Amino acid sequence: MPLGNLASLRYFLPELAITATILLLVVLHVVGRNRRSPEAAILALVGTGMALWVAWMTPAGEGIGLFEGMVVLDGFAVFFKVLTALATAIVIFMSIDCYELTDRTQAEYYLFLLSVLLGMFLLSSASDIVMLYLALELVSIPSYLLAGYLKGKASSTEASMKYVVYGATASGVMIYGFSLLYGMTGSTQISEIGRVLTLGTAPLPAMLAAVMVTVGFGYKIAAVPFHMWSPDVYEGAPTPVTAFLSVGPKAAGFAVLVRFFYTVFASPDGADGMWKLSSSVDWPFLFAVLSAVTMTVGNLVAINQRNVKRLLAYSSIAHAGYMLMGFVLLTTVGLKAILFYLVVYLFMNLGAFYVVVLVANGSRSEDISYFSGLGSRAPFAAVSLAIFLFALTGIPPFSGFIGKVYLFAEVINRGVYWLALVAALNSVISLYYYARIVKVMFLEDPTQAGDLPLALVPRVMLAILVVPTLLLGIYWEPVIRVTEASVRILTH
Repeated sequence: MPLGNLASLRYFLPELAITATILLLVVLHVVGRNRRSPEAAILALVGTGMALWVAWMTPAGEGIGLFEGMVVLDGFAVFFKVLTALATAIVIFMSIDCYELTDRTQAEYYLFLLSVLLGMFLLSSASDIVMLYLALELVSIPSYLLAGYLKGKASSTEASMKYVVYGATASGVMIYGFSLLYGMTGSTQISEIGRVLTLGTAPLPAMLAAVMVTVGFGYKIAAVPFHMWSPDVYEGAPTPVTAFLSVGPKAAGFAVLVRFFYTVFASPDGADGMWKLSSSVDWPFLFAVLSAVTMTVGNLVAINQRNVKRLLAYSSIAHAGYMLMGFVLLTTVGLKAILFYLVVYLFMNLGAFYVVVLVANGSRSEDISYFSGLGSRAPFAAVSLAIFLFALTGIPPFSGFIGKVYLFAEVINRGVYWLALVAALNSVISLYYYARIVKVMFLEDPTQAGDLPLALVPRVMLAILVVPTLLLGIYWEPVIRVTEASVRILTH
């Protein structure tokens, strides 16, 4: 029985902590004399850290329906709340010294950032299609503002405009799919929609609704062919925003993708950790094709990129393709592999973007030529970036290798050999453009005179990101146990 509004508040503390921090940032923005002071960053960090801690400590049990069934609190939602809050905290650190943001209003920036975090919290726990849509818009609209935050920069304005156009189109198509589901089932509750569709009601409209909903979710995770906004937005947005969009909203997109499709169009089949299709919609094949096309397009186009931010944007598209492999398998192990990959992807991808921020602070450019000779100008940053890039490639003993092992092993175990072959070939392709950056850093002469000094805080931050990237390639059992507990609730 879902809890009422007042009874739900005690389980809604992470969202309330973020909401309170947003309101305080509004006050600071209005009354603050020095709008570029570090007070906004400190406040945003404290609020995000408190929300992360409360989310981790909130008892989820077997799943609690909140606010008359609009959202659900379970281990799956808690996992993604902690993951997205951690990503947000890291991005706040990255933003403090970013040259693109030093002359901008800080409180306003962090206000938008935390608004996206609040939307991601709601998106990961939405159990009603109305709440799902509202949460998706709460993630999207502040993201549009963050992408165009550099108002005097033409590429930033272009990025925001393209983001709005693609986002509005995807949302419109998705909500039309939701309306079809409501018309067929008479309910907005995800679980009730799944129960009615199990009876075999209207297979053709159900398939059409699934395709339309896929447009909205595919846009959020930047899967091909819904990825076209991603490279321009990633290049034009401030680098910390690019890092944030490549990890946070993507993780929330996978959270809602799994919860929605595994509830509406699939059901546990009685065997431990196995699902079966509960309707006539063969969505696993559709997403298997999307997975193969996404990773292939992302990796092939990344080869010719000279702007490192744009290169990492296409890399992010490719990694969405890898993670979709676990989604199509209809097994708990596949879902567990997605969650584990998201954890390791957070550290290695944010780490790579942080080095881009540090290099751009000195050169005012993200072109690959400015990474020449970085091994001699800033050895610690260069070695750290090499670790992150090799982890993204999936080379042992880095964490990305273990993430791909779990994905590839389950794909092969389920007999989807063609998808495993496509993924293996794409991993080889990705090695070329990742290794090209390493070659430029260590084997080419510097184009910039002098060293690139790193203060203590950036060094500590890089170490914080490097350690789990290395450690999770050697000892990953605790994270696997957490992912197992997080996906187990979906079988109930």
